[in-house]
Amino acid sequence: MRGSEIARRAVLVGGAALAILSVAAPVVRAQSIADRVLKEGKVTIGIHNAAPWGFVEDGKVTGVAPDVLKAVLGPLGVKDVDFIVVDWPALIPSLLSRRIDVIASGVAITPVRCKQVIFSNPDLAIGDAVLVLPGNPHNIHSYADVAKDPALRIGGTRGSTNVENAIKAGIPKDRVLQFEGGDGPVAALLAGRVDAIAWSVPTAINALKDPNLEGKMQRALPFTGIVENGRQSTFYTAIEFRPEDAKLRDLYNESLAKRRADGTIEKIASKYGLTDADLAPEGLTAKDLCLDNYR
Repeated sequence: MRGSEIARRAVLVGGAALAILSVAAPVVRAQSIADRVLKEGKVTIGIHNAAPWGFVEDGKVTGVAPDVLKAVLGPLGVKDVDFIVVDWPALIPSLLSRRIDVIASGVAITPVRCKQVIFSNPDLAIGDAVLVLPGNPHNIHSYADVAKDPALRIGGTRGSTNVENAIKAGIPKDRVLQFEGGDGPVAALLAGRVDAIAWSVPTAINALKDPNLEGKMQRALPFTGIVENGRQSTFYTAIEFRPEDAKLRDLYNESLAKRRADGTIEKIASKYGLTDADLAPEGLTAKDLCLDNYR
């Protein structure tokens, strides 16, 4: 066989091998982590370091979402919960890139997100709240109040459901300042860069507990968020998994139902200042909320 023919065949064989690898690699990457998590008893969660959702305290991960996850996966033998702090907008990309196993940070179920990840059944039902300066100088009691006054601006966490609701309610995007999280919105309010902060009720309550902020801001009460079908919009939080991890999601849902029935989820919610009214309704599922995007 001539040298040129040998070389040609080597190239063909090498190309075929690469083609096989290129096809096989995604299959390996797409394997479910359920068996590994259950065998090792360990899971790595992503949090965005914001109370009360998922945050670091004294070097340990805590918050309503991590606590719920630990209570639900614990009976399945998962006792070792590691964590990685991720900026809010990077939570889902970090999950899909396999940097983390699941997200446990108070992410709301939305049809758009259902196209990217798969959700557990919801655990909490959360409404919007707005923080303003003492005395509510601009008399803000709804997103509509901000929308109708071109001089007013509102801040919030980038990519959050609260920001989405503010925009849906008619506040122009150029008057909605979005921050990566942390102290950004509060600093902007105190500096006069925004006139209100759009947050969830638990986040707002937690912020007002900070002794350094005592007397510097307050909730706008009463407050009307976005109104859909004649009632205020509520978002439902859950745990997020990759699409290929439906097996782990289903096991999680089975255990979640048991923890709801025995009162465990209620106790966790109470620990963070939430009430029975903040729990997702019995029987409500991710399928109900994802609509046609459920997987």
